[in-house]
Amino acid sequence: MNEAIIKGEDGVCRCWWCGNDPLYIQYHDEEWGRPVTDDRRLFEKICLEGFQAGLSWITILRKRESFREAFHDFEFELVAQMTSRDVTRLLKNEGIIRHRGKIESAINNAEFAIAMAEEFGSLARYFWSFQPKTSPTLGNKADVRAITEESKALSKDLKKRGWRFVGPTTCYAFMQAMGMVNDHLRGCFAWKECKKLLRNVEIPG
Repeated sequence: MNEAIIKGEDGVCRCWWCGNDPLYIQYHDEEWGRPVTDDRRLFEKICLEGFQAGLSWITILRKRESFREAFHDFEFELVAQMTSRDVTRLLKNEGIIRHRGKIESAINNAEFAIAMAEEFGSLARYFWSFQPKTSPTLGNKADVRAITEESKALSKDLKKRGWRFVGPTTCYAFMQAMGMVNDHLRGCFAWKECKKLLRNVEIPG
């Protein structure tokens, strides 16, 4: 069998990266790669991808509920109202990643998210405008990319608009997770499901 595909105790074949951690498996099975068009969830993910920089995603995933509590469930209108006092408070919150720059960037980015939602009709319409025209089928680990021309373009545009912690690698991880591309491997059970969902996605705004 392809070493990039693992067969779980439940007999289901999955991408290798979720391993055998139940939380990671659930994330892989139910979330990763499935198209997201909800502005709040998109904002949450781009923020959490920024917090992940230099860390593993499972670390962030285990802290996600604490992040949601700390950042008003990522309602960006509320996050934008947070102040330096909130930053100081969150630096003492052991439930999240206590990194001043990343905390401040989430607040900073929320301010621009508000303006962009108004400009484009929704954040979804902005982010999905960077969706690749084609999404190649991945067969093994060697096929998996970390950066694409589209993620470079998204990163460049976000930075031009004032966003922080949105490098091209972060942006591509965001695009993968939010289903803008289908990067489940061909042998993974979720590949076919996500392909169908991506074909029928409707963007609000």
